[in-house]
Amino acid sequence: GDFSGQLLAYLSLGPIFIIVGFVTLIIFKRELHTISFLGGLVFNEAVNWLIKNVIREPRPCEEAHSTVTTKYGMPSSHSQFMWFFSVYSFLFLYLRMHQTNNARFLDLLWRHVLSICLVTVALLVSYSRVYLLYHTWSQVLYGGVAGSIMAIAWFAFTQEILTPLFPRIAAWPISEFFLIRDTSLIPNILWFEYTVTRAEARNRQRKLGTKLQ
Repeated sequence: GDFSGQLLAYLSLGPIFIIVGFVTLIIFKRELHTISFLGGLVFNEAVNWLIKNVIREPRPCEEAHSTVTTKYGMPSSHSQFMWFFSVYSFLFLYLRMHQTNNARFLDLLWRHVLSICLVTVALLVSYSRVYLLYHTWSQVLYGGVAGSIMAIAWFAFTQEILTPLFPRIAAWPISEFFLIRDTSLIPNILWFEYTVTRAEARNRQRKLGTKLQ
């Protein structure tokens, strides 16, 4: 009968949905920055596992949850994951993507709205871990701090180290075989794909119209 608990339990599944979304996006887009983002999330999880097994701080109610993968709770993996995802996405929205059309106000508006949504979800997932007795407030707090630091570090690593290598990686025979591409030089990939698709559709429509005459 605890509706809030059920809702927070569903929200705590956010990391699973995000990973599934990333895998799906990579399969269909095959873009190097997306692959790097997923690699950062996986690395972030590995760091969380390492910290947990070094600190070995128990969960607040070990006997209440028999299905958890580890008995250690410092830092919260859910909190660290969500804050890595949110902070990295925030940096990507404001530092990686740039405006390319005239809708400046609308462009900034959707970025602000999306950023607020990301932070809200991260806060709710973090709160759910305390509400559901999986973690203490300190475990959630340190998880959020660790995830945020990891996100900033991975974003800087991707931008400064990996991005200059992306054109070379995209030219590898195996990358060409799997259609892996580099879009790092395109400021706003959504706008680029939209304009290219629209131009190609009009071009094909003109050709089809000429043939029918």
